[in-house]
Amino acid sequence: MMKKIKVGIIGATGYAGVELVRLLLLHPCVELTALSSVSYEGKKISQVYPNLKDICDEVLQNEDIIDKCDVVFTSLPHGLSEKFAAKCLANGVKMIDLGADFRLDSAEEYSKWYGKKYEEEDIHSQALYCIPELHRKQYISQPIIGNPGCYPTSIALGLAPAIGLAIDNTVVIDSKSGVTGAGRGLADNTHYPNCNEAFSPYKVAAHRHTPEIEQTLSKLKGKKVNVTFVPHLLPVNRGIVSTIYFNVDRPINAEELRELYATYYKDEKFVRVLELGEVANLRNVKYSNYCDISIHYDEHTQRAIIVSTIDNMVKGAAGQAIQNMNIMFKLDEDSGLNYIPPSF
Repeated sequence: MMKKIKVGIIGATGYAGVELVRLLLLHPCVELTALSSVSYEGKKISQVYPNLKDICDEVLQNEDIIDKCDVVFTSLPHGLSEKFAAKCLANGVKMIDLGADFRLDSAEEYSKWYGKKYEEEDIHSQALYCIPELHRKQYISQPIIGNPGCYPTSIALGLAPAIGLAIDNTVVIDSKSGVTGAGRGLADNTHYPNCNEAFSPYKVAAHRHTPEIEQTLSKLKGKKVNVTFVPHLLPVNRGIVSTIYFNVDRPINAEELRELYATYYKDEKFVRVLELGEVANLRNVKYSNYCDISIHYDEHTQRAIIVSTIDNMVKGAAGQAIQNMNIMFKLDEDSGLNYIPPSF
């Protein structure tokens, strides 16, 4: 019998952190060894999230848990993960960061969009940014994986097969996210009276995921890609729907476009390319690691329209992080992730 991987979570009481707990508790190769939280030190995680009562009653620590683990997940605001990465490297422990500290190649871009500088710039060469379906072949033995953002995941998967067809500067992305995407911290726009029965864009042309989206698409296309990205806040708990528009550089039809996607993702368990006439719906991916993609083509304007939907807490955060852990430890990639979306 395989020795179980000892896993710790730093930032276990945030939305992504507790989603990691939920998923990892059922992972057949994992022993959930230590949970860390500054805000709830000394409490059981089941006191913070009562749905875990008698399932996980682990006491939350505010101490260094790294030496107890084979791999540590960090689910923290930007600027806080680097110091833990340095400690992991010093202790021979692997790390998967669900924050933003290992997503951008450029220190200058990180500083521009996040208002902080890399404090441990030398360790970034030992990290891999990894959307598994697009980057798994680049994983050799890097001790750090930067887990992608939720919007960039839905967008990159939605665009990857066809980015070579997109005419420069015509990519427009209209994304909508459930409120959990904003994290557990209180904010005016996620206050119940302000987000319930409401729907609006936010951070128009100024969202921090823009450079991550452009970085990923530029590498796929082999040249600089600029996009127009407008996120919206949906009055639902979870899920992302990204509707992506772009003009194509040659005549094509919906059947050809769908075949391009079906071929590209034919061996990918977690990407489901829908039949023509179907439309991707966040309801059909909730609580799962699936990405559903529907293909549409407007012959009048020669514009492709791609709809990509994921659960922002699973494929957009914790599920993808576990998929990356499976790659890191040479496990079956779907291990611990075989969750069926609910029917309603």
